Amino acid sequence: MSETIEVMAQDRTDGGKGASRRLRRTGLVPGIVYGGHKDPQMIAVSHNEMLRKLADEAFYSSLLDLRLGDESTKVVLKDLQRHPAKPFILHVDFQRVSMEEKLRLTVPLHFENEATAVGVKKGGVVTHNLTEVEITCLPKDLPTFVAVDMAKLDIGDIVHVSELVLPSGVELTHAVEPETPVVMIQSGYGGGAAGDEEGEEGGEESAS
Repeated sequence: MSETIEVMAQDRTDGGKGASRRLRRTGLVPGIVYGGHKDPQMIAVSHNEMLRKLADEAFYSSLLDLRLGDESTKVVLKDLQRHPAKPFILHVDFQRVSMEEKLRLTVPLHFENEATAVGVKKGGVVTHNLTEVEITCLPKDLPTFVAVDMAKLDIGDIVHVSELVLPSGVELTHAVEPETPVVMIQSGYGGGAAGDEEGEEGGEESAS
């Protein structure tokens, strides 16, 4: 199960672009909490705190404790709007979590033993086709990532979505086809370059 991270929030009553701009000028990020068979609630969170939280990859796929006054609500991060050109967070969406209902969330892939894989040691080149997958599970089973062990992969080997080893209680959604490649090791191209150089040298000698 993923770790639980605390996020401090405050209630807000003013909506609209003007109110959001005023919030941002005071160092706050407008946001909303929805789901859990309750009405959506407008909130604001500290921009600097959000930047610190977002620096941790686990924040995107962990259960969060959203503290609003004396109340604490289990949520997950569902959407994040960033400024297209500046390092600013413009808006954040959280979804309330019921421990009895399955979540649908995107989690990152961690490629383990990549540098020491059999094919890499032979000079192979690793190609990542996917870096995250969408899963469904109960909150108690939510992983912060899905591991892909590459230790035994040789040149020419491919790991497909259907071959991912998922933690207990976790299932893939149908967002990606089962036979989609996740990662592969292909032949290196160093030898060809060396051969070309030798050929060029030989050509120059013949011309002289």
